[in-house]
Amino acid sequence: MKILHIIAGDLSGGAARGAYWLHVGLKELEVESKIFTNSKITLGDDSVVTVTNSKKSKAINIIRSQLDNLMPRFYKNRKKIIFSSGFFGVDFTKTKEYKEADIIHLHWINGAFVNIKHLAKIDKPIVWTIRDMWPMTGGCHVAEALHCEKYKIGCGNCVQLNSNSNYDISKFILNRKKKYLPKSIKIVGISNWMSSKAKESELFKEFNIRTISNNIETKEFFPIDKNIAKNILGIKTSKKIILVGSTSLNDIWKGFSKYLEAIKLLDKEKYYLCFFGNVDKNIVDNLGFEYKSFGYLNDNISLRLAYSCANVFVAPSLMDAFGKTLAESMGCGTPVVCFDATGPKDIVTHKVDGYKAKAFECEDLAKGIEWILNNENYDELCKNAREKVVKEFDSVVVAKKYISLYKEILNGK
Repeated sequence: MKILHIIAGDLSGGAARGAYWLHVGLKELEVESKIFTNSKITLGDDSVVTVTNSKKSKAINIIRSQLDNLMPRFYKNRKKIIFSSGFFGVDFTKTKEYKEADIIHLHWINGAFVNIKHLAKIDKPIVWTIRDMWPMTGGCHVAEALHCEKYKIGCGNCVQLNSNSNYDISKFILNRKKKYLPKSIKIVGISNWMSSKAKESELFKEFNIRTISNNIETKEFFPIDKNIAKNILGIKTSKKIILVGSTSLNDIWKGFSKYLEAIKLLDKEKYYLCFFGNVDKNIVDNLGFEYKSFGYLNDNISLRLAYSCANVFVAPSLMDAFGKTLAESMGCGTPVVCFDATGPKDIVTHKVDGYKAKAFECEDLAKGIEWILNNENYDELCKNAREKVVKEFDSVVVAKKYISLYKEILNGK
């Protein structure tokens, strides 16, 4: 069984990291797994093949990405968040890795890495793990956060582009997907919510869709004594620590404004705030809490220390395909507060290993933070959090589920 994963983006972070950990889990189970990517980072893994391995190829990769970014710029009043066309990419069907593979496993394929038209050339079984909403839309990645359901009826009049035409670029992109996507593709959502969105979509409603959760590497994310973690990070406080973080907390779907409203309801003298990712210092200064900002953390050791030093991790996302940071925190034995919505609701068991606040209610988010931080069974919450992640979301556990899917496909079921 030879699996070729097609993964766009930096393998050290974002959607690509979950895909890479799956690859690692498969190799641990002695499956011949390879990655074809445009990541500049290969993590020292000789089974990772990148197209950006020279100055020329890096320049070509940048040009493709810039061409892809031109598409939405024709819409002057668009919302300036990620939008992908799928018009440009590398024809991986011409590579040695493709020819040797038994199954092609697509993951996040944007950033002008995969041209949708090339998918029609694939003459092997295909699995597509959908890690955001782009595969089912006419270009946007976060339709739910934009309160848009037009992916259910074929797009057009795009909310993100602020388009008034039913025959805009979003309609063209979705029609192109309809034309070139093989109907035999097995679609895998990384959460029940993600799978439900695919089933509701115009594009995938007739496809074979199932859920296999995203995964984390629990050998990388495990508990460190909180006092040791605080000392290493230079945090000198006896207050309980509330952590929040993301690559960019300013992304509209991350719900940081909900977090800020919730924090205002808490006692400034009792709690210490920690942040990772890009955060506006002026906003944080005005909260009136003692705090520390770690900036962007791009290595597992730093992230593990951040999760471990905290008493609670808050994930206020308005939309998340899964919620990898939640699982990472729980892997480090730190309970999580999230909204009872989208991907995160699959991860947290309410009042067992965390707290699921009523969807998008700031008051209940604050209540959940207080409930965890003042819980007399706090140590039990921490133990339960770690145990759930190891049992359900560890890379090897998830890899076994994919192996079952691969066998099913190769046996013609």
